[in-house]
Amino acid sequence: MSESIESSGYPLAFRVKDGTRPTLLGNGEGQSTFTTEARLLNGHQKEAIVSEGDGGPIWRVTSDEGLHLKGTDLAPFPLGFFNAGMQGDLLSRIASGALSANIPMTDVKLSLRNFYWMTGSFIKGDGEGFADSPEVRLQAPKQYVESLQGIAEAAKRASPAFHAVESPLQNTFALYVNGRRKPVIGMSPCDSDDVIDPYVSYSTPPAPDASTRPDPIRKTGIVEDGEVKPAPAATKTRIVRTVSGHSSFSDNMSSVNTDTWLEMPGVSHFALSSDDRLDGDRAPSALSLLSAGVAFCYMTQLSRYIDNMKLDINGVRLVQLSPYQVSDGVGSAKPVETHLFLNGHADVETHAKLLSVAAKTCYLHATLAASLPIDIHVESAG
Repeated sequence: MSESIESSGYPLAFRVKDGTRPTLLGNGEGQSTFTTEARLLNGHQKEAIVSEGDGGPIWRVTSDEGLHLKGTDLAPFPLGFFNAGMQGDLLSRIASGALSANIPMTDVKLSLRNFYWMTGSFIKGDGEGFADSPEVRLQAPKQYVESLQGIAEAAKRASPAFHAVESPLQNTFALYVNGRRKPVIGMSPCDSDDVIDPYVSYSTPPAPDASTRPDPIRKTGIVEDGEVKPAPAATKTRIVRTVSGHSSFSDNMSSVNTDTWLEMPGVSHFALSSDDRLDGDRAPSALSLLSAGVAFCYMTQLSRYIDNMKLDINGVRLVQLSPYQVSDGVGSAKPVETHLFLNGHADVETHAKLLSVAAKTCYLHATLAASLPIDIHVESAG
């Protein structure tokens, strides 16, 4: 795998391998486990390979943090992946219902805001991340508002992404230190067999397959007004983070395109596309973006703690298993299983504490562990 995002010379996201897409995408049903294999690059840069179930397409995506976290701001921030994943999964399911009701999606737009906050200190090891219920608004021509309210509610019920936010999940962890599995302390351990370290799985960096398509992830060039302010490592009150995003379908209905950003001065906007058609190959599925977001957010907390505490730990990699299901019009997400691989000269207890501290401060693990009811407001666009 490449050592930095820019050194590869590749787009921020690309398809590594084609495959048969999971039947639960779009308006379908079924069950599938999405596997995210990720590693920490330089600083806060991350690279992940997401497999959409057994035999499904495989996509490589990248993430970074903004200047407020001393990132290079080259790729989308982790919370933006999650925001785009929620929007893409919902909007693609709304489109299926709208098609049956002869409602055009041309002027239908979705906006979603996620709310996160943190208390405590990285340095003391008592930091804790939290999340509040997202705000979701669907805008449509006036004549379709009433019909779309029911369609949107049905789409939400069928969405594994929204179930993951509304229903608490007890995620589990496994720890490997210098190639050996070690006990997990402070978090729920997983009882599954060992998984293969991505370092062993991939002898060469991932590369795009032979197909061509517009870049599914890109930096838009839009920047929020104001000057960037560094994020503190500790707080006596709250560190609040709000993520905004707007989405709509592309002209040919091949993808949901989301513009997402942190509501902070001086931060960049990023565009992320998702394609949930069973025969689609324009972009990763929305659940792929969602899954990658969780892995990336956790890895940011790992890198922040390593940096703040000057730990002799490196070679950070993980394998994350995210099971999803849609049955009889009801979507569900099962607990996420994370296998964390660490290397270094620090003692085992320090490695175990790192796993726990990062999980407790991860906004997206906090989101998945909470019960956050979501109301969808459908309103007239004009």
